[in-house]
Amino acid sequence: MLLVPSTSIAAASVPAAIAAIQLPWVAMLLAASGAFYAALIAIGTLVFLVFAAVMGFFLLRYGKLWVQAYMSVADVSGPALVRMHFTKVNPNVIVQAKVMSAQAGLDIGHKTGISTRRLEAHYLAGGNVMNIIHAIIAAARAEIPLDFDQAAAIDLAGRDVLDAVQTSVYPKVIDCPDPSRSGKTTLSAITKNGIELRVRARVTVRTNLEQLIGGATEDTVIARVGEAIISSIGSAETHFKVLENPDMITRVVLERGLDAQTAFEIVSIDIADIDVGENIGARLQSDQAEADTRVAQAQAESRRAEAVAQEQQMSAMVASNKAHLVLAEAEVPKAMAEAFRAGRIATPNGSGI
Repeated sequence: MLLVPSTSIAAASVPAAIAAIQLPWVAMLLAASGAFYAALIAIGTLVFLVFAAVMGFFLLRYGKLWVQAYMSVADVSGPALVRMHFTKVNPNVIVQAKVMSAQAGLDIGHKTGISTRRLEAHYLAGGNVMNIIHAIIAAARAEIPLDFDQAAAIDLAGRDVLDAVQTSVYPKVIDCPDPSRSGKTTLSAITKNGIELRVRARVTVRTNLEQLIGGATEDTVIARVGEAIISSIGSAETHFKVLENPDMITRVVLERGLDAQTAFEIVSIDIADIDVGENIGARLQSDQAEADTRVAQAQAESRRAEAVAQEQQMSAMVASNKAHLVLAEAEVPKAMAEAFRAGRIATPNGSGI
């Protein structure tokens, strides 16, 4: 039988006693810690499931667009697609615009290029994103300077920026006058010798992108060209000079700089048709002669009426004088009778006055 010292037994019994005293509290703490950790795990699991569901929704909806942008090096991130969902921006339009810009070799940098933020801002401002992208690509291919800010400003101003770029590449022909606007097919001008000339011109213009915002429209160009043509024809001595040399009109018109402060640059002005009209000078002279004749007739009629009135007045005076004469003749017998009675007139038997 092994004998253990009493001091060793006492030392071993102290921790056991302490452990026996603290065991219920430890169990309670362990139980509470387990419940807390279980709640944390449940909450974390719920949050993860919600996050996974949200991410799954956006992945299913915009995953194809993100892959398209990534494969095209269009620099459209996933958070940007999520932001477009909440800002009511059509991500299909933005991604397509970025892909076209990237494939065309345009600058899509964040500072000076066609960034996703700038496209979103233009979309939210009511602009036509695809139209300005097409315009910028066409301008780049034609080596026409056109940046995103200028194209966006033109688009928001209500102008068709793509049509403007196309007109810069392929000049546009405008009829002067334009029958669809004025209802007239020719311009009427009169030379100094009074002959009317009917002219129809065609103006070739290209868009001036720098003055497209705030510049005058086609109506102003047509009005200016029409006014210049009429003025140049009116300064010609005879209509023969105009018919012999029609380009004198175009030279004079082009020298006036009619495209100033307009959205267009005049390339050329061509006289498409010129016809001789009426002899306006002769007609005016005939009308003037007829008017002079009427004036002379009116004056003659006035003088005739005065003569008739004077004749009637003379007739009245003659009648009045005749009446006075009759009255005077009626006084003669009275005077003779008075003379007889007074003895101033001799009688047939020889007696005297």
